[in-house]
Amino acid sequence: MKKPLATLLCLLLVLNLPFSAALAEDSASARPTGALEAIEARGALRVGTTGDYNPMSFLDPETNAYVGFDAALAEDLAAALGVALEYVPTSWPTLMDDTLAGKFDLALCGITITDARKEQALMSKGYLGNGKTILCRTEDAGRYTSLEAINRPEVRVMVNPGGLNEKFARANLPDCTLIVHDVNQEIPALVAAGEADIMITEIMEAGYYVGQDERLAAPLIYEPFTRGQLGALMPRGNEDLLACVDAFLDEERASGRLDELAEEYIYRYLDGDAEAADAA
Repeated sequence: MKKPLATLLCLLLVLNLPFSAALAEDSASARPTGALEAIEARGALRVGTTGDYNPMSFLDPETNAYVGFDAALAEDLAAALGVALEYVPTSWPTLMDDTLAGKFDLALCGITITDARKEQALMSKGYLGNGKTILCRTEDAGRYTSLEAINRPEVRVMVNPGGLNEKFARANLPDCTLIVHDVNQEIPALVAAGEADIMITEIMEAGYYVGQDERLAAPLIYEPFTRGQLGALMPRGNEDLLACVDAFLDEERASGRLDELAEEYIYRYLDGDAEAADAA
């Protein structure tokens, strides 16, 4: 009996076999089970996304389509598996609960790899460097050059709820005036309009919005407060899918595809050393 296409393609990635060898190989013992079989049977890869994170995964209200680095990466992964791509909306406050509940096969929307997340669920290899930084108004770029300069009662810091941005602000800026705003993608414009002074964000998002609005600056984008990597999040029990995703990411990196996506969605908005940003 021939293996399903998704299984064959995953074998190709995980075992690093030529595709012809994967087609010829037909032993039941080599066939992955679990999440991959469910994806094949469904005919679709379900990807959880918040849809509020430019330039990673953003639901464009005009086209009702997801765009960004992670949206393109999800399309690549679904194509590699030979199945359709199906998005499942989630939110930062409910991301882990939705993951553990199995509402999707994996989440891919600018998710930082952390020990806390790895204690509860599975996370893939890192595929893009990131770090916490700030957005502020252009005229204030020389004013907010450190956490000490931001951690003052008169400084209004705005974050989205439930994610690492809020956690970072509460842990590191106890004396600022913290404003939690529900709609993440509205925060840059609110900062630009003077409704807040600072947005806590990641270097990717900061670079994107600086490119969209000349009123905004990211003075610490090459000196982020934290350094980490983004990864795909999935529930325990999906170890076969995890192995496949890790192999897929290795191939995307080796082919130059990850660099291509980074240039298209992130670094073209930045002035300065792109390698320094990716090292974050």
